[in-house]
Amino acid sequence: MAAILEEIISHKRIEIKSLDTQQIIRNRKPVSFRERLEASDTMAVIGEVKRASPSRGDININIKPEGQAAKYVSGGVDAISVLTDKNYFKGSMRDLEAVKCAVGVPVLNKDFIIDERQIDRAYLYGADVILLIVAALDDAALKRLYDYAGTYGLESIVEVHTEAEMERALAIGPELIGVNNRDLKTFEVDVANTERLLAKYGDASTHFIAESGIKTEADAERMRDAGASALLVGETLMRAAQPDATIRSLKVPRR
Repeated sequence: MAAILEEIISHKRIEIKSLDTQQIIRNRKPVSFRERLEASDTMAVIGEVKRASPSRGDININIKPEGQAAKYVSGGVDAISVLTDKNYFKGSMRDLEAVKCAVGVPVLNKDFIIDERQIDRAYLYGADVILLIVAALDDAALKRLYDYAGTYGLESIVEVHTEAEMERALAIGPELIGVNNRDLKTFEVDVANTERLLAKYGDASTHFIAESGIKTEADAERMRDAGASALLVGETLMRAAQPDATIRSLKVPRR
């Protein structure tokens, strides 16, 4: 399990060989998640559409992404994340496209992005935000892909799990940093990870998003008190009988 991230990235390198370099017509302006976050007086919530995961297996394999997204919007979600990796999460770019066509909130293309062609594809299928995982990139690639996404007007959530990754992320000055409570090398989850990192880096001039392991209103308050201004919630919403009610419970007042 310790090598799962490396395994996923190896598969991703094979996958991107099939992607053509395209001339993309830049005919739309992505919807800003950062602006919604800054305008909110409650914790912002990114609801995630995720069919499966390496650690949990199938979660809701037959879900209709656009239907699930509509439930999230009715709960007041601020953005929707769509897992598009096929081999490990059983998602697709068509899932992303279906969600984009169904909702007006920003849509995050959550994948293991290591190449500009994946960013081209993300824009083409309707993404407003992409995820860049520091553990999957060297410093040069992180900066290059962050800047490249910006040429489309796409926002990037730069994801970290450790202090060393936080230092590398802050070096490029991102507006959005996701603190993953899940260790992508072991898939173990500990929500105290956000508390530990923000105790040291919480004064940085950026917005922090707590990711993974958030299930209850108490968890949301705990992440808010640590210094996060947004949550990314996947499995909890995918398994919830009433995801709209769960989202409302997580949108705790900000301080």
